[in-house]
Amino acid sequence: MRYAGLGLAFVSSWCFAFSGPMAKYLITAGLAPIEAVWTRMAGAGLLLLAVLAVVKPQALRIPRSRLPFFGLYAVMAVAGVQSLYFVAITRLPVGIALLLEFMAPVMVVAWVRFVRKVRLARAAYIGAVVAVVGLGIVVEAWQGMRLDAVGLLLGLLAGACCAGYFLMNDSFGDDVDPLGLIAWGMAGAAVVLIPFARPWDIPWTAFTATVAPEGGRTLPVLGAYLWMVLIATVIAYILGVNAVRRLSAAVGATVASLEVIGGAVVAWALVGETLGVFQILGGLLVLSGALLAQTATASASPSPAAELDAEPVTTRR
Repeated sequence: MRYAGLGLAFVSSWCFAFSGPMAKYLITAGLAPIEAVWTRMAGAGLLLLAVLAVVKPQALRIPRSRLPFFGLYAVMAVAGVQSLYFVAITRLPVGIALLLEFMAPVMVVAWVRFVRKVRLARAAYIGAVVAVVGLGIVVEAWQGMRLDAVGLLLGLLAGACCAGYFLMNDSFGDDVDPLGLIAWGMAGAAVVLIPFARPWDIPWTAFTATVAPEGGRTLPVLGAYLWMVLIATVIAYILGVNAVRRLSAAVGATVASLEVIGGAVVAWALVGETLGVFQILGGLLVLSGALLAQTATASASPSPAAELDAEPVTTRR
């Protein structure tokens, strides 16, 4: 059971790693970042709803008392994370944007300690400090923030929304099916983003083009889109949910962090993005600190109730 969970989590993290690089093909073809987000959410949401309606219809049942929760989940945990991340990758390398998003476990630690008033192990704070120091190295703060300031802000906001996703996943019980939550979350996010994405104005002919991001390989846009929806969204989420059921939070988070490495590798292979020495070193520190903080949070709670509050969730945005 454990090895199966590790395998699922490993494959899930590498599936997720393709989302940013594939989105760059849509953006290069002429779609705005918010339009790329909308097409991803709409395609994946409709596909998941259709599959679950046939395979597991009970997963789509939403308790009336949970409607506000589902609404907030769609707006913040799905639409917020995805739209901010997709805009960030237009101003930053994919690997850097992912590192900023993976500051989320540190934000969860801060929320649990100062808002939920849960006492944590010292390692949680050490991990948070290490992650912040690593982030400073990534952006080369001593050089006056050499990376795009707006891109950095957007990446951190995506991390904050991702932290909200983790915290929200702590608050629902057996009355909500995780697969149903993901499906409705994606579909709901697509509905929420309609006024911003204006799908009737999307240049749909772009999906018939073949493009190459600057310095990257040439791919058909439709192929990149289908890969992003099927592999980097639907399959990635399904594998991730099943992995979480087989693993502890700490182990699952460790494997899920491979998405940062995978995203950087895929971005290098497909869109020609490379990271410098400081970005690699700082990135390792960010991951180490975030994982240390998350592991400590998972093991520091003195009671079952506190443990429920403190344990981070390892499924992704």
